[in-house]
Amino acid sequence: MSDTARPFPSGFLFGAATAAYQIEGAAFEDGRTASIWDTFSREPGAVINADNGDVACDHYHRFRDDVALMKDLGLDTYRFSVSWARVRPDGGAVNQKGLDFYKRLVDELHGAGILPWLTLYHWDLPQALQDRGGWTVRETSDLFTEYALSVHDALGDRVQNWTTLNEPWCSSFLSYTGGIHAPGHFSITEGVLAAHHLLLGHGQVVRELRARDASLDLGITLNLTVADPVDPSDAGDLDAARRIDGQFNRWFLDPIFRGQYPADIVADIRAVDAGAIDALDAATLPGDLETIAQPLQALGVNYYHGEFVGAAPDPHPPVPGDAPTDRATGSPWPAGVDIHWHERGLPRTNMGWEVQPEGLTRLLQRVWTDYAQPAGTVLYVTENGAAYDDELVVEDGVRRVHDTERVAFLRGHLGAIADAAESGVDVRGYFYWSLLDNFEWAWGYAKRFGIVRVDYDTQERTPKDSALEYRRVIAARAIDVPSALLAPR
Repeated sequence: MSDTARPFPSGFLFGAATAAYQIEGAAFEDGRTASIWDTFSREPGAVINADNGDVACDHYHRFRDDVALMKDLGLDTYRFSVSWARVRPDGGAVNQKGLDFYKRLVDELHGAGILPWLTLYHWDLPQALQDRGGWTVRETSDLFTEYALSVHDALGDRVQNWTTLNEPWCSSFLSYTGGIHAPGHFSITEGVLAAHHLLLGHGQVVRELRARDASLDLGITLNLTVADPVDPSDAGDLDAARRIDGQFNRWFLDPIFRGQYPADIVADIRAVDAGAIDALDAATLPGDLETIAQPLQALGVNYYHGEFVGAAPDPHPPVPGDAPTDRATGSPWPAGVDIHWHERGLPRTNMGWEVQPEGLTRLLQRVWTDYAQPAGTVLYVTENGAAYDDELVVEDGVRRVHDTERVAFLRGHLGAIADAAESGVDVRGYFYWSLLDNFEWAWGYAKRFGIVRVDYDTQERTPKDSALEYRRVIAARAIDVPSALLAPR
């Protein structure tokens, strides 16, 4: 280890993450039926190039090769999601062939010495359940619980780490209010109801799994951000940052850790759409918030970029990061009036997202101090990654991808985690998003996040330079990135 290397905490887990719909393919094989993403991707103009996940990375048939890649990279752990539409098609009876796939995957991971990290829901609700109201109705929370217990029946002896939901902000407000993701609706009421029923399903699953096996490590993954005002002395800018933080972070953190929705954001939404809050009040039955606030072993933090916002428009605003689809979309922010994003000169990824590693340090410190530490919950960075245009080259007969920007992104954010750990945050792992290039939701296959390149015509995998750098860091258990804790912001 070099003199400049900064070691990660003992037992720190290095991993990578994927999601079922984005990589598995085999969309209608072995009993799987349509999810909302199978339906949405076929809606004209909803996804760039009319792409879908029918084949994706063909991981369903190639998982053994993919696990071998993980082993070669030295991964400690692999975060994957289970397809509800594969395990309980149409939300109905258990499909044994679907469960058997995940048994084979988990066994392969164990054989490679890789810890399975299972996510129960990564946005692929069975379409049949959406036809009955989806996450806007309470029934879906109960059916989610039944599905989760079916997965535990099959994998409870093989999997220690369970995550209930991935990014419920996306599967509620982005999906039911902004119409940007499946099912593509445009209702503030539906967004708040979906958020509540997602959280209720989370709490019910944690309660039931813990009752079955108190030794399980149970958690949830939230996408979180750092919202900075353009002018910290301007009341309007401060309020814009407050509302982004409240609608993105606290709307989920507060019920999970404090058993209540944030009162200021409830008031903000009521001022825009009183009926939405009335509907939330009617849907929140006695005991719901206590159920949501189940103690957790782990909180997954997904971080991609911060937010730089003000009350007045930027004369030269940044390009929006949503996919430029032909289908009309709306705002996912229920109380988003007079919130404007500003340019601050940071580098940006091909998604148009700022590259802001120090934001991750600040985020982890805030979440640890305000939420996780008082609750006895530890933190993991369960997603962090960047899309860039990759070019495949052949050098001396070897396929290479020189993704220098992604290498820098990876190193910078690992350094930010080291900073957080050195400041006292109990953060115990990092999962790069994503292991493979994959179906990137409304962007289709137009954006590449993987540290392994996928040729979608041949399904050939090529580890990029970022994968080789990650392997080097994992082997060293350290990062040679200077601390930014004392750097000016």
